[in-house]
Amino acid sequence: MTASDISARLARRLAWHQALHDPDFDPRARSHWLTELRRWQAARLRVSFAHFLEDPTRAPAANFFLGDVYGDRDFTRRDADIARILPTMRRLLPARLLETVSDAIELGALSQALDLHMVEALQRLAPRRRKLDDTLYAEAYRDVGRAGLRRRQVRLIGRVGRGFGKALKMRGVSALLAFSRGPARLAGLTELQGFLERGYGAFEALGNPDAFVAEIERDEGEVSRRLFAGHPAPYALDD
Repeated sequence: MTASDISARLARRLAWHQALHDPDFDPRARSHWLTELRRWQAARLRVSFAHFLEDPTRAPAANFFLGDVYGDRDFTRRDADIARILPTMRRLLPARLLETVSDAIELGALSQALDLHMVEALQRLAPRRRKLDDTLYAEAYRDVGRAGLRRRQVRLIGRVGRGFGKALKMRGVSALLAFSRGPARLAGLTELQGFLERGYGAFEALGNPDAFVAEIERDEGEVSRRLFAGHPAPYALDD
């Protein structure tokens, strides 16, 4: 894909992402279940990533995934930054890094869309409940279904990770990020700049980014498979 194609794809994904996070567009975004779901999923991921977080080499990349890619963080500021400077990004960022930003936005949008379906299921399955547990989460997960989109979600996690891994091999990316730090701060683009710098820095510390990303894809794919199958311990992957 050319930079122009990637930029157009990014603009579409960004519009989708922003719409899904707008409660006026989708009232499900106002549900208390969305906040609880994000809290529960973030806690579950921290447990699943415990072995990464205990490894000094892989902890920065794991924290980047938990905080910037697949966590419960509010990405409104980052997305506003991207919308403001999309034409400039197309001219300045390498196509591979621009594609990684696009994949991250798509991952966020797809995760939000699936979460809203989960909210709908939870409101139907447990209208008087306020808290999630493993059993209720698994029931809602199977009720929502959409196994193909769940597989796409896992693949996008891998694409974002591999995108930053590939950026490490590109000449000039580190210097470009360092050079843009001051202008980004002056222009009020600190969220986007921080996202790119954290991703690049996290993967720079890894000895083998591909192996790290492949392990996440494998484990999260297996968790999804177990949830759909009704496994009694879907997160205990050592079993």
